[in-house]
Order: sequence, then structure tokens, then C-alpha cells
Amino acid sequence: MRVRVRLFAIQRELAGTREVPLELADDATIEDAWQSLVERFPVLAPGRPSVRFARNGDYAAAEEPLADGDELACIPPVSGGAVDGATAREYMERRRILELRGEPFDTGIVAELAGRLATPEDGAVVGFIGQTRASPGTPAPGQEAEAARHSGRSVETLDYEAHETMALRILGDIADEIRERYGVERVAIVHRTGNVPLGEPSVAVVAVSPHRDEAFQAARYAIDETKARAPIWKAEHFADGHVWVGAPARTGPEANGRDD
Repeated sequence: MRVRVRLFAIQRELAGTREVPLELADDATIEDAWQSLVERFPVLAPGRPSVRFARNGDYAAAEEPLADGDELACIPPVSGGAVDGATAREYMERRRILELRGEPFDTGIVAELAGRLATPEDGAVVGFIGQTRASPGTPAPGQEAEAARHSGRSVETLDYEAHETMALRILGDIADEIRERYGVERVAIVHRTGNVPLGEPSVAVVAVSPHRDEAFQAARYAIDETKARAPIWKAEHFADGHVWVGAPARTGPEANGRDD
């Protein structure tokens, strides 16, 4: 069978390509595909402990079987996403706004999103803005040596990269979980992709509900889960190089998730 492997962030840079077609045995698993990939690109092998996989846009275990025509995404540590023009995606179900934006936005996006979501029944609007900072984050596994080379320096700019369709699907899952946990249906999560200068917003979250407790809980859950699970990667750029930052992606909500 034939499958298409997609590479992102540090893996894309190491392999020098975004996509790799593989010919595999009919009974091949995701792990078999990874081993075949490593045979072609041995430089990827050390990253295996922190790699997660997605089959056709959904997180999947390494032992899961593949089928002809599958897309296999190898998910390196996430930042913890959108694109321009006709490829920009916006999902709105039950008054939810989930977007990846390639264009800059400012803190006024909180008012924009609140205006699109709030109804006369809502007494609480909670907004969160995450912006880029000069201090470096935790390097992704395998990036420790490069991070050490830039020790003591300030970040000059950041780049965000995303698996767009999968990221939007996961944001939709997070919105569903917010509705189930807190009864909040009107929520927005908007994430930048591309280059984001220092001090500019990279992510915005807004939760709207009749009461403040639920709105605060929903907003906190939205940003925490987005950073932990969405396939969005961040590179911190210095004067003479860059470092990918983040941790291995969590493939679902925590068993004992935040409820307070």
C-alpha cells in the first residue's frame, strides 16, 4: 500500500522535505511507517520518544494499522496555529469561533470576538491574549544543544507553523469538551501562524456565558488544552539561528482534567 507522510517543524527541517510517499506492506502499522521513514532519513531517529502520530487528522497509537491512501502526520513537540486567503478556515457551530490566522491582530480582537459571540443573556465575557516575549521557552527534545548556543540571548521574533486541518479539528474537540464540562457553548480560539514579532498577540481566547465562574473556567481550559494538544509549533529566532520549543503533544484531555 501507499501512504503519504507529512513532516512539520524540526522534522521538516531535518529531513529537508514536507511530504514523503511510502510504499508499505499491506499489514503495516504506523510504527512500521516510522521505521521506513527513518531508513530514508536516519537523522529523525533520535526524536522518536517525543513524536506523536495522527492518521487522517486524528491522533493515533503507533500500533494502529494503516490503509492504502492514508495520510500519516508525524507530530513533533507542540508549542505550548491560518493561512491566508482561500485556505483560511473558520468553524462556527453553536456560536463558536475557531480560527488560524496568518495576518496580525491586536488586543482589540477580544472585543471583536465578544461582539460576535455575546447575547443579551450573557453577563460574563472572559478574554485571554497570549503575546510573544523576549525570554526563551523550554527547547523541544533534541533542541537542547542549539538552545545552549543561544543561552543568555533574547528572542528577536517567533514563527508559528500548524497542521491546519488537524489543528482546527482539535480546537473543535476542545470546544465540545468545554460545553460538556462547563456548559459554555460560546467560545472563541484564534491562533496566529507565520512570523509574529515580539510583543504582538499570538493567540486569543474568549468565553461568554451568563455567569462569570463558568466563563473563567472555559477560557482557562481553552488555552491550556490548545497549548497541550493542538499541532501548532513555535520557533524562537535569534540573531544567528533558531530553536524549536515545546513538549510532546498530549493526544487527548487529561484523565483528571481541570474542573475548578
